Amino acid sequence: MDDLVPGGNLPLPGGALTFGVPGPFDVSALVTDDNGKVRGDGDFVFYNQPAAPGARLNGQTLTVDPTALRAGASRVTVVVSAAEPGTPLGRLPAPTLRVTGGGGRLLARFTPSRPQRETVLLLAEIYRRGTTWKLRALGQGYADGLAGIARDFGVEVAEDTAPGPHPGLSTAAGPGAGPLADGFLALVNSARAAVGSPAVVLDGRLTVAARAHAADMAARGRLGSQGADGLSVHQRVTAAGYAYLTVGEHLVSGPRDAAEFVEYCLSGERTRRTVQDPALTEVGVAGVPDSRSGTLYWTALWAGPLTPGGLARTAAQVLALTNAERAAAGLPPLAEDPLLTRAAQEHSADMVARAFYSHTSPDGGEPWHRAAAAGSTRRTIGENIACGQRSPAEVVRGWMDSPGHRANILKPAFTHLGVGFAGGGSAGTYWTQLLGA
Repeated sequence: MDDLVPGGNLPLPGGALTFGVPGPFDVSALVTDDNGKVRGDGDFVFYNQPAAPGARLNGQTLTVDPTALRAGASRVTVVVSAAEPGTPLGRLPAPTLRVTGGGGRLLARFTPSRPQRETVLLLAEIYRRGTTWKLRALGQGYADGLAGIARDFGVEVAEDTAPGPHPGLSTAAGPGAGPLADGFLALVNSARAAVGSPAVVLDGRLTVAARAHAADMAARGRLGSQGADGLSVHQRVTAAGYAYLTVGEHLVSGPRDAAEFVEYCLSGERTRRTVQDPALTEVGVAGVPDSRSGTLYWTALWAGPLTPGGLARTAAQVLALTNAERAAAGLPPLAEDPLLTRAAQEHSADMVARAFYSHTSPDGGEPWHRAAAAGSTRRTIGENIACGQRSPAEVVRGWMDSPGHRANILKPAFTHLGVGFAGGGSAGTYWTQLLGA
């Protein structure tokens, strides 16, 4: 049995899975495609609609059989809310998700950070990678109930005032981006077309993360890249299931509609560069009002998805820029080393997963330990790390501006290099260079 932390994941065995949250809670689920959107209202499983192909709700227990999901489904997101609608989860015991497999065997348990004003949490998701299904812990909170989550996943929601134990929510037909997103995209893509950048498309996972962050800022009445729950805006993106190679964000308060928000984003050189960046191809956006003042708090999250080819190109760019610096100093180029690359990539991913930034890992591992564990027999090892830089050019420039990192890059004895990159964590990006001789 695994105790998961936000963003943690594990492969799942075959067969049906059972999700339960003991206590005064309701469990729901959303069945989505790779784009993070439902195909229709039938993909929302909740108390008024307790079954869909491959997913069935029975009281507080949700059963999911991945092999029986509708065609094209690649993700099931598990949601928990208070059994008494509208009750902030901070007034209740902390919810704990228990995931069991065949024979009732406990596979995983997840208790998110204790919520406060949130009324709904995205607890976890199961998702397909190739032919394998995996479980990921989320812990994303919403302050506006199931209706807000349903809308962000593409379900059109109508208010239902019928009497009964669960009033206030019914589904309406068809997914839709909504007027806010539609107006935002039209304005943004016009600005991108003006500089020859391709149009961006709306991504449901980015929208989930954007809405959660905007709601957190509105609840606190102030802007910030980190929420009251301790999650950074980048951690919200990865917790929502989006792995990125490039990322950008706009956090703004005050604009009264999408047009004013886009106008602000285009008003400064740095903020406009994010809007028009051709590498950022997908976006999520949300504007949530402060209940006390009515001020809208906006979050736009921009990203380019992580792909094996994109990661390889990024590493190759870092190597080329590094070798350009060595050539300028009259030194021979470094050769790519697959074993050092594996160790560097694992270290970047580990810094994101275990929330640290250091050459020494939490279990005491050092660069030479990681190189040896990857199978490298090189006798001399050096390491450069960095966080927060958004491109290969920016990270190499930063290393060259730092005497210690520059010395590693320009050390004559080094002959080989491995490069690692991971998105997420509090800084957004984590880079590793592992040099060897």
